[in-house]
Amino acid sequence: MSETALTVLVVEDDGQKRQVYRGVLDFIDQEARITDCRHWKETLTQSHGIGIVLLGDCGSDEALLKVYNGIREIDDKLPVLRLVDKARQNPKNQSEIERQIQNDCFETIALPLKYTQLSDALHRATVYRASHAEPKSGGSPELFRSLVGNSRAVRNIREMMGQVADSEATVLILGESGTGKEVVARNLHYNSARRNKPFVPVNCGAIPPDLLESELFGHEKGAFTGAISARQGRFEMAEGGTLFLDEIGDMSLHMQVKLLRVLQERTFERVGSNKSITANVRIIAATHRNLEKLIEEGKFREDLFYRLNVFPIEMPPLRDRIDDIPLLINELIARMEAEKRGSVRLTPAAVMALCQYRWPGNVRELANLIERLVIMYPFGVVDVNDLPEKFRPKGKASGGEGAVEAADMSMTSGAAPAEVMELFSPPLSQPRLPREGLDLKEHLSSLEYTLIKQALDDADGVVAHAAKRLKMRRTTLVEKLRKHGLQRNAEVSRV
Repeated sequence: MSETALTVLVVEDDGQKRQVYRGVLDFIDQEARITDCRHWKETLTQSHGIGIVLLGDCGSDEALLKVYNGIREIDDKLPVLRLVDKARQNPKNQSEIERQIQNDCFETIALPLKYTQLSDALHRATVYRASHAEPKSGGSPELFRSLVGNSRAVRNIREMMGQVADSEATVLILGESGTGKEVVARNLHYNSARRNKPFVPVNCGAIPPDLLESELFGHEKGAFTGAISARQGRFEMAEGGTLFLDEIGDMSLHMQVKLLRVLQERTFERVGSNKSITANVRIIAATHRNLEKLIEEGKFREDLFYRLNVFPIEMPPLRDRIDDIPLLINELIARMEAEKRGSVRLTPAAVMALCQYRWPGNVRELANLIERLVIMYPFGVVDVNDLPEKFRPKGKASGGEGAVEAADMSMTSGAAPAEVMELFSPPLSQPRLPREGLDLKEHLSSLEYTLIKQALDDADGVVAHAAKRLKMRRTTLVEKLRKHGLQRNAEVSRV
């Protein structure tokens, strides 16, 4: 379920609840250790890989506080997720101890457990745990944060990285701008035998062609006008480590010849010198250009292409992995919170709208949007109509009504945009079940909630008018408002 495969410790005194939690965690393929409030310490200290705690009831508030404080004493960076009945999330129904724990713990999860809420909470806790873990062998857990996702494309990339990281093979990373090519390059370096040596990036497209040779190979004093002292190039800086040549497709033919010679002979000379220097570096290159097309146009050397293309990794654009968007949104928000830069929450309708957008700027564009929303709506809830105009759905349903802006589908399925839209558009064709299935009861509840909220908003909170729009009795709507925890003025939003 998560990249780091952390084990979850469940602490609960009620035997029946323990069985329920075990079944839910087994269903989502999450490894877990289940215990009670008397034996939690032995289970935590003797089990390997526990990185998250789900804390249920312990019979009394005093026993609960003792267990909570004990966990924090053993490891204060261990995320504790408090499991409580929905009613006890309301401060009016909380004891002082319960309020203290819920305010201090990593997150509170309302019972009964829901797949979407639990999956998202475990994901956030996994990212938090990784970001606060001790680095292993010079590694950097932060690097994996931009590789969030469970789509097939992302899983394939992780698998390929695992195959090639600890080798000396030259890697060529292909993909559009903003897809995370440098993130992959850094991961390859930090998971190789060269991890304790330098990782040196250079953007070949950002350096003028006449200066790139000096930048890569260095120069001697007086080699050209302005060379007032000798200077190391990037190859020397990366000695023993990894040299990342970004935007290799923008390199001039002249420099391509020189780079090819270094790759073949593993030696180079500084500009203005005839002394050969051995290059013990691993080359990782990246480009957003189609190198095979550039070869046909005579703008890229075919022999250099085959030298670089030993192990290609192609980064998918964000529009081809929309099922990762909700996780990426959660990750980006969690990162902003960890950096004390603010926070924001998105409604299911807003997430749905972002899943329909094409994302020409890929993950970088999504990160910029989340940062903008945090600035515009600090610690607020962003609905679809609060998004910048270009991110809002443009389609309209028949009869002049706006297309349905609802549903937590993106959280629970890997459906492509067309499949998602079919589920919420007029019945021009049969709705299709997403590839990975869905929790129908939760999905229908989410859809009902969103439509009721929309009707209330349109009716300015007047229940009678909203009931008329929904073609139901006023008393029925009042019951549903109570069921979903909505105020009659429709001010409460559910994330």
